[in-house]
Amino acid sequence: MAGLFDKQADLYLDSRPAYPKEWYSKLADLTPHHSLAWDVGTGNGQAAIGVAEHYKQVIGTDVSESQLQRAMPHPLVRYAHTPLTMTDDELIALIGGESSVDLVTVAQAVHWFDLPKFYSLVSRLLKPGGVLAVWCYNHIEVCPEFDPIVKRLEDTSLPYYHRNIQYVFDGYKTLPFPFQSAGFGCEGSPLALDIPKKLSFEGFLKMVRSWSAVNTAKEQGVDLLPEKLVKEFEVAWGGTKLVRSVSYKAFMLAGKVKV
Repeated sequence: MAGLFDKQADLYLDSRPAYPKEWYSKLADLTPHHSLAWDVGTGNGQAAIGVAEHYKQVIGTDVSESQLQRAMPHPLVRYAHTPLTMTDDELIALIGGESSVDLVTVAQAVHWFDLPKFYSLVSRLLKPGGVLAVWCYNHIEVCPEFDPIVKRLEDTSLPYYHRNIQYVFDGYKTLPFPFQSAGFGCEGSPLALDIPKKLSFEGFLKMVRSWSAVNTAKEQGVDLLPEKLVKEFEVAWGGTKLVRSVSYKAFMLAGKVKV
């Protein structure tokens, strides 16, 4: 999925919600050591910086150079480009070697990965007792007038997504996750979570415009967000000046290597 988010990298940086700080502290409580964490598909570095509050060093990697160019600097975070041509052994050496990592995090990205390959890497990199945590959000709840319009747009956008997006719309319930539960969901039964956010109408539009399906459709000459639909959203929102309290519906799986 390299390059999928390159063109909308600026919108992605500006429009996505922040993950609650308590998520990171709860995940850190699961690992016996706090030396090294690996944030995979780091994008703008949001999760890497959150993890850095609890670990001595965090390595944030991504296949997208455009995303990494916009990554937020932090003294404990080192960003690295990991092109798809990189071998497994090269990537493991880059991170720190086998059995070197305490926590692996993947925010809003694991569904794009070659899962067997990625899970093999994680199993080699994690220390005994180390944890892999993956999470995502798939819907936004605003108000009864607004939410059905979002659902209609989601349904319209489906043909323009990669097939793996079904994992997201399923809330990761169908995502293979062959790890021992660490108390934050398990394969087939992710932990349901909410991400509260104050959101402007312009912020909502930026979020939608950062969807990969919206950009893919645009490249094919299809406008999934025409002015008529924007106006419909605006009326249901309550006007462009209104800032609303919204909830992103999220889900998490966290586990340890099975022994």
